[in-house]
Amino acid sequence: MRIGIDLGGTKIEGVVLDNNGRELLRKRVATPQAEGYRVILNAVAQLTGTLEAEAGRRCSIGIGTPGAISAVTGCMKNSNTVCLNGQPLLEDLRALLNRPLRIANDANCFALSEALDGAGEGHNVVFGVIMGTGVGGGVVFNGQLHAGRQHIGGEWGHNILERDGPACYCGHHGCVETLISGPGLAADFHRSGGDSALAAGDIVALAAQGNVLAETAMRRFFDRFGRALATVVNILDPDVIVLGGGLSNVDRLYTEGRERVAYYVFNDEFTTPVLRNIHGDSSGVRGAAQLWRPHEIDPAC
Repeated sequence: MRIGIDLGGTKIEGVVLDNNGRELLRKRVATPQAEGYRVILNAVAQLTGTLEAEAGRRCSIGIGTPGAISAVTGCMKNSNTVCLNGQPLLEDLRALLNRPLRIANDANCFALSEALDGAGEGHNVVFGVIMGTGVGGGVVFNGQLHAGRQHIGGEWGHNILERDGPACYCGHHGCVETLISGPGLAADFHRSGGDSALAAGDIVALAAQGNVLAETAMRRFFDRFGRALATVVNILDPDVIVLGGGLSNVDRLYTEGRERVAYYVFNDEFTTPVLRNIHGDSSGVRGAAQLWRPHEIDPAC
């Protein structure tokens, strides 16, 4: 059996999957972020122990987290749970749990889950997209996650889309994430004169009611989505694109958004399916468990 852990900024969620991908157990606890790195390690270990006790056997463990393991230092980088950055998370958890572990970026876990038994199942090349608080992505080739040499495979959210655009925490301006994430859409609406109290979901609803300012912001949003995703398609040419995150629930992404991708793609046609995810919020934690394939699991698990 396989345990997947989704180590997020506010919660740590865990599932147990059998070798057929069927979910057997699910638990979650709050992330003790304010208490620091060591307390978070212990929280992961305790949750794992609880899941194994209820499963009645030792399990393989995969962990998804914002950020990634640096290929240079072996330590965490780019995590919004900032106390993890610069820490040897993989090494420390291996020692604490006394077994091999696998860790991947949470967007990669999403992509893997949807490629194996979600909306991308049966396709050879899957590009998984996260559009929510941030913008991320993952690439899966023939059922195998492609993390890349520097562990940044799929990170389209930090391609520069508009050089004179908003400042990004990464140090650049106009990154895709600053323009088509939920906060990016809201900030664009506010800059154009919209109510600063409105979040992305409010703007989507307002546009549906015919509000001109909101509708204009949505059209900018779809055009930016088209330009950003067309760049990925021109390089990767995936068999399918699967959308996840809160903004994946915007129905117009699959019509008007897709049309804008088609407009910018370097081809006379755009046949790639752009699909809504199947597993929803469960994709990430399921993908963490699926970092271990059934044939790789120790028989003791």
